[in-house]
Amino acid sequence: MKKTLEGQVVLVTGASGGIGAAIVRQLAEDGARPVIHYGRDQASAEALLAEVGGNGWIVQADLSVPEGPFKLWEMAVAATGRVHGLVNNAGIRTEISIEASASDWKAAWQREFQINFFAAADLCKEAIQHFKANGGGRIVNMASRAGQRGYTADAMPYGATKAALVNLTKSIARSFGEDGVTAVAIAPGWVRTDMAEEFIAVHGKAAAVADIPIGEMAEPAEVAELVAFVLRPGQASLNGATLDINGGSYIR
Repeated sequence: MKKTLEGQVVLVTGASGGIGAAIVRQLAEDGARPVIHYGRDQASAEALLAEVGGNGWIVQADLSVPEGPFKLWEMAVAATGRVHGLVNNAGIRTEISIEASASDWKAAWQREFQINFFAAADLCKEAIQHFKANGGGRIVNMASRAGQRGYTADAMPYGATKAALVNLTKSIARSFGEDGVTAVAIAPGWVRTDMAEEFIAVHGKAAAVADIPIGEMAEPAEVAELVAFVLRPGQASLNGATLDINGGSYIR
């Protein structure tokens, strides 16, 4: 039986751990060959590639610098020859108070936008051109509930970057669908990652799930399953959609 993503090459950013690693595992299970991007954790990236049977590639790039995304795409294409899908998963969340100095405030916003949004936009630019020249492709942008309903006072840069990512996804969908290039945003709420576990350690699980009607965070594997589904060739009509995976907390 043919697997749903057989023959597909998919670049996943921020793939050495957490949600990114779960996405790589699911893509490999569904027959895709993942390109595993990492920034610093080479050992985890290598272990992940071994876990999926070595049927993929590893690429290193620093998305915090302007040239990083372009180098990443160049290396991915050089290694594979043809990329069919891009998953912009890499992201950071920093806290900065409105009481911070002007220099600290600007630095926090600039770093968060560079990694969470500008790097994704640059990769989308390169991917769109590649897809147009090679028969199409799909982009999945990992947004957030925070980009749709706003975020906490000390993490406004994060919410703003994710809102921008949702809008970018819709613009790509409107502009390049006729070229066979489709884009979808996925907007998780709390996902049980290291960041979530750190929050639970300080504040307790009850605080973390207080506004989630089902009373549980999403697991990374749940998000990964949705990403893999979106990347199926038969799901082109999802173009432009933002898919929530937050246990109903968007409405609270």
